[in-house]
Amino acid sequence: MWKLRSAEWPLVQTEELASELGGAVRPVVLDVTLQLAPARFDGDYRPESGAGLWRDAHVPGSRHIDLLTSFSDTAKELHFSRPPVRQLAEELAQLGISWDSDVVVYDQGSMTWASRFWWLLRSVGIHARVLDGGLARWRASGLPVESGDEVPALLPVDATSDVEYLPRWVDRDDVAAISDGTAPGTLVCALAPGQFSGAEKTRYSRRGHIPGSRNLSAKSLLDETGRMRDVEEVRALASGALAGAVDPVVVYCGGGISACLSALGLVLAGYDDIKIYDGSLEEWTADPAPPLVTLPGGDQ
Repeated sequence: MWKLRSAEWPLVQTEELASELGGAVRPVVLDVTLQLAPARFDGDYRPESGAGLWRDAHVPGSRHIDLLTSFSDTAKELHFSRPPVRQLAEELAQLGISWDSDVVVYDQGSMTWASRFWWLLRSVGIHARVLDGGLARWRASGLPVESGDEVPALLPVDATSDVEYLPRWVDRDDVAAISDGTAPGTLVCALAPGQFSGAEKTRYSRRGHIPGSRNLSAKSLLDETGRMRDVEEVRALASGALAGAVDPVVVYCGGGISACLSALGLVLAGYDDIKIYDGSLEEWTADPAPPLVTLPGGDQ
């Protein structure tokens, strides 16, 4: 456990951001919205760009980042895999983002995509903040939105050559070792309980969860307004799911997106040794060999 310093706090409230946008030095504000429809049948995976939603309405001065084509390794068969570190450095440089940049990221959904981008930056040591409640909270606060394609002028910087990923990611072999007890760690599934149990349809090849996993649903960490719950509530939910947990805490979901929202909640709750299984169930279920567990009422 550790205590976050105020400069490291990973959330920003709408009123705070509105004030900062009126200041002399404005943060870099990025909208990373994507659309991912619920599965109609097992294996139904249909991601769509959120650029159109951004054009319709966005936080003034924000820029849309399409994770379908950038900040992802498009050479891999898995969706939204973290990019090679050199690609990440170059794409950040094109946006004018450097080590000391003030970055705010949001989405028009349930904060999962924003959390994914936050984690991506965090994994190379760049501090960013997630807009609590996203665009929905911004509008509910009575704050203005813009529409159209106009974006702020960019001031690109030179891509730094010393960017490297911190040990905040794991691969399938790491997860398999934790699952079978040959390596220390605790697996946490960030999917909703119905998906964890296998009762609900999945976007991936097979239903269920990786053996030995706990369940800390990402969406359970949000309140009825779509904002992160009070830190004490988040801590209580995390403590319940992680009672007796052994570090590292490895979070996964379907494709490594919702897992980052659960990771955000865990960071707020004071947990430090957190890692993301980037391939998540999309990778795990693509091979018929790795085991999955379904609970009573679940259907594989």
